[in-house]
Amino acid sequence: MAASSNFAKLPPSLHAERKGDIAILRLSRPEKRNALDDETILGIEAFFARLPDGIKAAVVHGAGEHFSAGLDLGELSERDTAEGMHHSRMWHRAFQHIEFGKVPVVAVVHGAVVGGGLELAAAAHIRVAERSAYYALPEGSRGIYVGGGASVRLPRLIGTARVMDMMLTGRTYGADEGQTIGLSHYLTDNGAGLAKGIELAEKIATNAPLTNFAIMHVLPRIAESDPAGGYLAEALMAAIAQGSDEAKARLKDFLEKRGGKVTHG
Repeated sequence: MAASSNFAKLPPSLHAERKGDIAILRLSRPEKRNALDDETILGIEAFFARLPDGIKAAVVHGAGEHFSAGLDLGELSERDTAEGMHHSRMWHRAFQHIEFGKVPVVAVVHGAVVGGGLELAAAAHIRVAERSAYYALPEGSRGIYVGGGASVRLPRLIGTARVMDMMLTGRTYGADEGQTIGLSHYLTDNGAGLAKGIELAEKIATNAPLTNFAIMHVLPRIAESDPAGGYLAEALMAAIAQGSDEAKARLKDFLEKRGGKVTHG
């Protein structure tokens, strides 16, 4: 893997690499447990908003012993109410470039996945957890409230009741529990997460770009719409996708025995 000058200019807390058509972003503030300060959030936004041409999937992971312990609380003390609202909206904009960005994103988590770190991971499309991972939303005990999208994304992943429990009582979930309730899609041994994340990203990158776009941008909106509107949107997207030249070529390959069949195991 090699760093690429084609990526947006990033702060020292972030490091970008390219592996073929995969972009890899590393949170590189291990001495702070990869706490997310303003500079880092703006760097994340710039990275995902201005991915180089030819990138088809991305991976985000953390250096050191933790993925991210969340918001850098040292930045909160001097903020008034209006500044706090605009700060939260800055996080929303940054993470929108992940959830509804240019390419599917795989988050690889380990150690602390806490507060804003969990919000960052929740914005990704696929989550790989190492067995050291643990999840928490400690905002209640600190007199603050989540501001990076947890109120929207996490109830959809694990249910409102579980999110309330985490915030009210400080409950943490370990990697196995997180896998069971839906915080992660894949669970690996410690040290094996990044390789698995890259493997998944490389597989995702082989999909037709239009199909990946539909899965990222259309599927979530269909899921939130009324059934009639959802069926209509699905029919329109299906027609657009299957009418593309790439889809026709891929279907022809399959029908002529050049495409792989679905197997298990």
